[in-house]
Amino acid sequence: MVPQGNDPPAPRAAGLFVRQIAALFFRYSLLYITDVKTHKVTKSKTKEPAYRCRGRIWIDGREGTFLGYGRIVLLERIREYGSITKAARSMDMSYRHAWELMDSMNRQAPEPFIETATGGKKGGGTRLTAAGERAITLFWKFYADFQDFLERKGNILTLLNKCK
Repeated sequence: MVPQGNDPPAPRAAGLFVRQIAALFFRYSLLYITDVKTHKVTKSKTKEPAYRCRGRIWIDGREGTFLGYGRIVLLERIREYGSITKAARSMDMSYRHAWELMDSMNRQAPEPFIETATGGKKGGGTRLTAAGERAITLFWKFYADFQDFLERKGNILTLLNKCK
């Protein structure tokens, strides 16, 4: 957002980060309405619905995907293990792919999400920055809102369930 005329400059704290993320494009995919196979469960009084909504959500930046479910899990694993190598291994992902994802996020973010230290006596490592922590929190809020949306819209499918 470019200040116009006498507009006061925007604060440079966390609010700037949220405004910059909000300026990105949001993309979601309602994958499909799936026919959920119901299995007879002995002595179960609740029956699974015949249909449900499923979907995925991504936050797009100027280079394409900026944040998504897998990228956020990668950030969380880096926080947990302190290493891109260990985080990638825990996700059955190559180091190169993990590094490319992190590099893409860091290039598109207003502030880097991770900081790396090269080896030495204590060895290297990777740590999440405050911006990385905020990105995780922000994404999980969007994800929860999207899941709520799917659940609300999925309730409409009860009409289809009655048609069976």
